[in-house]
Amino acid sequence: MHAMQYELSLPADYDMGVVRARVARVGRLLDDWEGLGLKAYLIRERGAHGSPVNQYAPFYLWNTVYGMNRFLWGGAFQGLVNDFGRPAVRRWTGLAYAEGTGAHAAFAVRRRQPVPEGIELSALAEDAVAEAERLAGEDGAVLAATAVDPHRWELVHFSLWEHATAKADGDVFEVLHVSAPGRDGLPRGRQW
Repeated sequence: MHAMQYELSLPADYDMGVVRARVARVGRLLDDWEGLGLKAYLIRERGAHGSPVNQYAPFYLWNTVYGMNRFLWGGAFQGLVNDFGRPAVRRWTGLAYAEGTGAHAAFAVRRRQPVPEGIELSALAEDAVAEAERLAGEDGAVLAATAVDPHRWELVHFSLWEHATAKADGDVFEVLHVSAPGRDGLPRGRQW
């Protein structure tokens, strides 16, 4: 599994209805994308759920590098670039994935944290697996994933929730749509 996200921070007075309309128009285009585990179309609105910014920040879990590369280089990503400019795309290697019992994702929580120097990496990875399993076991959790960027030495914890009272720390996003053609194929549990 590979995780990926880009963030488009928008002006404080930006009409987020523009993003909502765009997702309503194009969101289903990835509902059958080969190699995609899931894409959560996420927004944060300034003042809502503690957000200091307006932001469009889709989060992806990929089953294959081929699918991810085809998205980035095969033309699909170009539409976003044409509309908003080219954002930096962050990528992480999967450590853990767990399914929850929630059915419909309305909110997402994403927490990024640095991996400190001198820490035992295997212990950190085991803790990351335990955190994904803990989050997925909480009431209202749809799923949880943890991944790492070994270039920046950064962990990302990502979870989808049925409600805004998620039992996870981090930035809270509203979920506008979820494309999940390969969700069933995402490897469960520990990924090493």
